[in-house]
Amino acid sequence: MCLGQIINFDKNQHNTLYHFFFEREQLNAKGEDFIQMLKGHYTNEGMNMNKENAKVAIAYVDQTIRAIREVIVELVRLQEFPEYPSRLSCLYAAKSYEDVLKWKDLFDTYNRNVLQIVKLRVNGNTFEGDGSLLPKEDGVPFSQKMEQAREYWKGNVKNELPELLINGTIEVVEIIDDFSA
Repeated sequence: MCLGQIINFDKNQHNTLYHFFFEREQLNAKGEDFIQMLKGHYTNEGMNMNKENAKVAIAYVDQTIRAIREVIVELVRLQEFPEYPSRLSCLYAAKSYEDVLKWKDLFDTYNRNVLQIVKLRVNGNTFEGDGSLLPKEDGVPFSQKMEQAREYWKGNVKNELPELLINGTIEVVEIIDDFSA
């Protein structure tokens, strides 16, 4: 990001979370996705669950369960909290430098590099949530996941993993740290 940069998030703008969970394909070297591999296994064509296919299967399941979580969270938001920014069309931020460092530490554990920490001016809507309240990536019934989503949209209560969702017109007003060098 650069000083003075303007970022616009409106209802038609998708963020990287959207692209990551809803537009990525998980394929093996033969161009097969997990479902094709699984169907091949059950039609006696034989599925070779080698290391590559296992990685594709795990990546597909991980991406799918997280996409389902985001769809459930969005459904609850649209029905019960429509005034808040969508998690799929917003910029994720934090209210304090300490909160930013919590996210940086978490991203570091996933080998996701934080390039910069910047200060923003926002002309739009905000929502302060607690990422620890999001529905979990598990096999509980969707009705429980919807209840977990409701708890998330009630706002930041526990303050374990505070996140600030912002939309509208966002301006970079200061570059606090630059780790990209």
